[in-house]
Order: sequence, then structure tokens, then C-alpha cells
Amino acid sequence: MQGQVTVHMDAPAEKVWDLVSDVRNTGRFSPETLEAEWLGGATGPAVGAKFRGHVKRNGRGPMYWTVCRVTHNEPGREFGFVVLGPGGREINHWHYRFEPAAGGTDVTESFRLEENPLLKIYSAIAGRARTKTNDRNMRETLERIRAVAESG
Repeated sequence: MQGQVTVHMDAPAEKVWDLVSDVRNTGRFSPETLEAEWLGGATGPAVGAKFRGHVKRNGRGPMYWTVCRVTHNEPGREFGFVVLGPGGREINHWHYRFEPAAGGTDVTESFRLEENPLLKIYSAIAGRARTKTNDRNMRETLERIRAVAESG
């Protein structure tokens, strides 16, 4: 399972990247993740830094915490992280790419689930619906980011 959404923002890439890479902003933008906080003494984005997010699945529940690790961190260009499961196993990769375009920035948010037997079963049962939900939520997240980035 994977997907991506791109939204153009009339704001510089560095400004949008600052909003996205500070995971403490996640609750402002995401329809599913209510809040996030840096872990282990991390105070900002760096490859290998960990944070946890408080998720309300599908905006309704169940609610749970996930631990994530930053995988990509290039100011103004890209930011990515992986959601970790039991034993630190990588489950879901989230990535943001920032590309200058038309005096602003095209921002692409994407996700990709790791392939393993349990996720293959999940994909077969709920994959189509979950991909549709993720696409809708990514668009909503990017639109919320755009509103802040373009506001000045």
C-alpha cells in the first residue's frame, strides 16, 4: 500500500519545511494525529531522532501512541519518518518533498507500508479503503499547512 498527494503552496520551501519538520505542529495539521513530541532529548528534526505521535485512527478511534524515527531531513527539500512497531520494526514510511514551482512550492506528502505477512493480510482486507482515507487525510493535512504557510 502506498500513495501520495501534491499541493502547491504560495510560500517558500524553507517556510513550509519548518512547519512540517517540527513534529510538535502535527496536531494542527493532521486529521488523525492529535499531537506529537520529541523523545530522548531530541529538540528538533535530525536523522535518527525519535518522536511519538498520539493517533486517533480514522478521526474516530481507537486512540494510541506510535514511536517514529526521522529518516530524511534536508531543510527546504525533504523530511521523512518511519512509524515503528513492536521490536522497532518499520511499519509505515511517511515522506514530504518540497520542490520550488511557480513562485512557491509544490509539497508532496506520501506514505508506503512495509511489506510483511501481516501487512499483506491487512492490505488485502482494508487496503483500498485505507489508501483512500490516507489520500483524503494527506490532502487535508497539506491544505491546513498551506493555510498557515500562506498567511504570512
